[in-house]
Amino acid sequence: MTLNETHDAGLQSWVASANTGQSDFPIQNLPFAVFRRKGSSEGFRGGVAIGDQVLDMAAVRNAKILSSDVQTQIEAAAQSQLNTLMGMTHTQWSALRLALSRALRAGAAEEATLKGCLVAQADVEYAVPAQIGDYTDFYTSVHHATNVGKLFRPTNPLMENYKWVPIGYHGRASSIRVSGVDFKRPNGQIKAPDVNPVLKPCNRLDYELEMGIYAGSANAWGNAIGMDNAEDHIFGLCLLNDWSARDVQAWEYQPLGPFLSKNFATSISPWIVTLEALVPYRTAFTRPAEDPQPLPYLSSEANSQHGALDVQLTVAIQTEKMRAEGKQAEQITQTSYRHAYWTMAQLVAHHTVNGCDLQPGDLLGTGTLSGPTMDQAGALLEITEGGKNPLSLSNGETRTFLLDGDAVVFTGWCEKPGTARIGFGEVRATVLPAHKA
Repeated sequence: MTLNETHDAGLQSWVASANTGQSDFPIQNLPFAVFRRKGSSEGFRGGVAIGDQVLDMAAVRNAKILSSDVQTQIEAAAQSQLNTLMGMTHTQWSALRLALSRALRAGAAEEATLKGCLVAQADVEYAVPAQIGDYTDFYTSVHHATNVGKLFRPTNPLMENYKWVPIGYHGRASSIRVSGVDFKRPNGQIKAPDVNPVLKPCNRLDYELEMGIYAGSANAWGNAIGMDNAEDHIFGLCLLNDWSARDVQAWEYQPLGPFLSKNFATSISPWIVTLEALVPYRTAFTRPAEDPQPLPYLSSEANSQHGALDVQLTVAIQTEKMRAEGKQAEQITQTSYRHAYWTMAQLVAHHTVNGCDLQPGDLLGTGTLSGPTMDQAGALLEITEGGKNPLSLSNGETRTFLLDGDAVVFTGWCEKPGTARIGFGEVRATVLPAHKA
């Protein structure tokens, strides 16, 4: 991917709120979501963010104001699920993005008509933007893997395979929910030392700071996707919270891996930022010289030169007490996706090397994106050293793990001199009391 006119940092939109320099959604972004007006009975449909507005793609379709060359893409972008759009080619996605960019620029002839296609983001609610057929969660942060490994294997925190193969597991697509949907604390089998296990609500509920990668066009079953075209099969990225029941996990994961400790809820942000919008923030991907270098099927010159993405990521917690006192969520972590040990392209190449077929709308989680220092840790398990050292909040409260009423908020954005700031919005959910087992 290369820079084009849609990336020009000087572009301004006739939607004034997109031009503040602080908006997550300037004209250089144009992410996709599925929405409807709050409290309405109308159906969900696709939309594009511009400033504090949503461009209703169903209304754009009906207006027939954009070029006939992109009408197929507009029709797909207007649907209640974006899988058809995701299944198109990079060339088709890029053509739609260019047409939208030109129509939303200051002075565009389409302004008068498209103004009637805008809905304020404050007035809408969102749905999961695609039919997610499969969900795979990876483990791409060597810092997270090392921090967690030290809790259980102090002298050998990383397993032998970690630096050779992207580690992942298949999660539960049916329990993925969009930002703002709260969830109940999960029940599960929990075993304390020297006693038999019991079924009870999780006591060690945690978040995991991740990004989600939406698969685009499919590969045929039995055909691997190579590194050279892996990114042609990625539609875009979102924020993802892989909620984790640590006490359930500690008992059940032997010998196979996560099950009830993970499948009860996964939260995603509503907006999908396209891979093309993120081109200015690509950065080199390097490994320490002493580490094993990736096998040939996980290597490419392009991946080395610009396979990583510098997306800034934050975690904030708003306790029930904070909310009652009118206080905002308190930030406890800031890190970057650039610290990941495996890139997006490597995840796609590895996922399909055995002939597995990815489908449009499938979701890949990056795994917890911790950075090299503890203020960049992406889970309470790391921050509190397994619960031994509680996190202190500014209002005097402490947390080892999450309590009922706690809301967790992730944000993400990209910025650097000479480029427009690109944001992902937020993913937020609140922990509710467990249902009676």
